[in-house]
Amino acid sequence: MLEHIPQWLGALLKNARAGHDKLVIAQPALAVPDRRIDLSSPAFASGGRLPDRFTADGAGVSPPLVWGDVPAGTASLALIVEDPDAPALTPLVHAVVVGLPASERRLAEGAIGKDGSRGADGRDVGRNSFLGEGWLPPDPPTGHGSHDYVFQLFALSEAAAISANPGRSALVEAIAGKVLGTGMLVGTYSRGEAEAAGRTRADGNIAGQMA
Repeated sequence: MLEHIPQWLGALLKNARAGHDKLVIAQPALAVPDRRIDLSSPAFASGGRLPDRFTADGAGVSPPLVWGDVPAGTASLALIVEDPDAPALTPLVHAVVVGLPASERRLAEGAIGKDGSRGADGRDVGRNSFLGEGWLPPDPPTGHGSHDYVFQLFALSEAAAISANPGRSALVEAIAGKVLGTGMLVGTYSRGEAEAAGRTRADGNIAGQMA
């Protein structure tokens, strides 16, 4: 995949990025309310570097996620993971999950995988940007700099009416007007440069530290 892009080309494309303003959570059409859900991972700190095992340089499994209370009236949850730093016109989609029960409060490590048409409880893993069902392991070009991997959780007022194995566009259309609250978690990853151990986040902590 993108690891085959030579380092010189990755460095040349360093400023070519889709943009954080194109993330699903930032789309005005969704009318996202100011109601936040606490979304985190026991495997990496918010703003920290993703462990290799969740990337194309390791086992390539999806990381574990946990979240807190959701707004009253939540009927179901949806998740999308995007890379807004990809050298593309739109963020690269690494995972889509819809139909998570409102009572759900976690996804185990490796849970975002192929599940056919739907799970027994109605949840469905959708298609990533490579048109595969399941988790697309982070695989940034060497020398392109640090990439953000943005986990976006949506609490919905009703179950999203959507076809099996949806992609990004289908998800956005299905959840528009139904979002009650959102959670967001950012993990980072890069290749061909010093790890972000010395990069200070806005909250004063050091990126890459474990929680």
